Amino acid sequence: MAHYLKERYTKEISPALKDALGLENVMQVPRIQKIVLNVGLGKAKDDSKAFDGAVNDLSIITGQKPMITRARKDIANFALRAGRAIGVKVTLRGDKMWSFYDRLVNIALPRMRDFRGVPADAFDGRGNYTLGLSEQLIFPEIQYDSIEQVRGLEVTIVTSARNDDEGRALLQLLGMPFKKEG
Repeated sequence: MAHYLKERYTKEISPALKDALGLENVMQVPRIQKIVLNVGLGKAKDDSKAFDGAVNDLSIITGQKPMITRARKDIANFALRAGRAIGVKVTLRGDKMWSFYDRLVNIALPRMRDFRGVPADAFDGRGNYTLGLSEQLIFPEIQYDSIEQVRGLEVTIVTSARNDDEGRALLQLLGMPFKKEG
């Protein structure tokens, strides 16, 4: 199942970006490589129910089973031991990635309270964009009655852009609602 946003990228957005950025080759045009969703559960590191809820929420939102992330080393200030579960994450590629991006931009973000756009400066210097969401309830797949706790999640859009300006141009053409300056 080819996604309409992917087709639009290939037919309209890619040629427009190629011209706008002055690139000679189609393979130089920035594109989305993957989308990573991450839920950190630092406070609930001893509560296995919190992990079950986070895994369930992420699998409903993405249609893919999340992976439990573990601490890489001990950190005494946080009472953290290496190997202890600290969060869950999902990496989306292909059609699931395009489908999720479409739902994020056109359905979930507009459902946020007092939404005036996402920050335009949340790029990492290499063209990748990270967006923090305060609650999972903005996704229509999540039933309000079925959740036991409101949790935030982090959405990272990894692009093949060489810098932030190329990444911003790509996401703008793909419909990301950036805040207007001033």
